[in-house]
Amino acid sequence: MTELLALAESVAREAGAQLREAFARVEELRIATKSSATDLVSDADLAAERLIRERLSAARPDDALLGEEGSDVAGTSGLRWVVDPLDGTVNFLFGIPQWCVSVAVEDDAGVLAGVVFDAERDELWAATRDGPATLNGAAFDAPGREDLATAMVATGFGYAPEVRRTQAALVSRLLPEVRDIRRLGAAALDLVWTAAGRYDAYFERGLNHWDVAAGELVCARAGLSVVPLPPSPPSGAGVLVASARLASALRPLLD
Repeated sequence: MTELLALAESVAREAGAQLREAFARVEELRIATKSSATDLVSDADLAAERLIRERLSAARPDDALLGEEGSDVAGTSGLRWVVDPLDGTVNFLFGIPQWCVSVAVEDDAGVLAGVVFDAERDELWAATRDGPATLNGAAFDAPGREDLATAMVATGFGYAPEVRRTQAALVSRLLPEVRDIRRLGAAALDLVWTAAGRYDAYFERGLNHWDVAAGELVCARAGLSVVPLPPSPPSGAGVLVASARLASALRPLLD
């Protein structure tokens, strides 16, 4: 497992360095849309996924790989890499330094190891299934704050207008019950920031596996509850992470 974590860190750091170079000349990138006019992808996303795919394939040719930007490679080893090469693409393309690289590896029982690399801050969040959550190699535990009324809660919004309408209504109901709400636009960073206590809780529906595979493991190993959220049409399934008591208080408010 240590070897898998080291490989995840290596490819995430290399992709992050490449993305930092692209971020410095973001106005030169070619941009396209995916699911909607607000769902963007750029040359930088595609190049980062290509780099990660090439490095993983060279190191572990028998592993499967699933990536946000189209990689879906079958394998024979029983392991699969789950990659978001650039989480926070819209932030990246607007020059907002709130984006990251997320790399996880899983087996049939779930995620074995994962990293979330914030290249702009040089923060490498990592965990293995049987080890602690770490930030740049130093172990940490979540603060475990429990009070709903003083909770700083993070969330995210979907791309489709009908999804955003329901999410806006939920936020309007929740806001009077908590300290405040933040929406910074990178799910993997939201997860690891919650693990570290920069937020007290994070929830979002409509997420994909590559958004959360690494970050959920970091949260769990830091001691937080990771609570699946079922679909709530028109939103898809999602997740809530917080201390056990705070998660219990928040969960009824999220439907």
